[in-house]
Amino acid sequence: MKSYRKELWFNIPARRGFINITPQVEEALRESKIEEGLCLVNAMHITASVFINDDERGLHHDYEVWLERLAPHEPVNGYRHNDTGEDNADAHMKRQVMGREVVVAISGGKLDFGPWEQIFYGEFDGRRRKRVLIKIIGE
Repeated sequence: MKSYRKELWFNIPARRGFINITPQVEEALRESKIEEGLCLVNAMHITASVFINDDERGLHHDYEVWLERLAPHEPVNGYRHNDTGEDNADAHMKRQVMGREVVVAISGGKLDFGPWEQIFYGEFDGRRRKRVLIKIIGE
């Protein structure tokens, strides 16, 4: 069995944002030369997420509204975590809801997606460098 590891780095200029990282993951898969196996894509920061869904602008807007309703950023003094001087408790909760990682099967050298599926990086406390790990294993 072979394995391949690659890091992607992001610095989202806004507090929140979503980026379709499917092309970068597909590039890593090509570089790995693995034809059959599994691909893990993992947000390596506790206020960021990796998830799979449709690349549709309305859906991304709906995520923004829904997540802000679930865990509003303000008032920042409404969260005990922010007693430490931070202002990102909401970002931790948004990450928990959206998830830490995805695993995608690899078949015939391609990501084995269902219809419309794409991989996204979700940022909930931006304006600094964060990374995503791609780990591919297989033959």
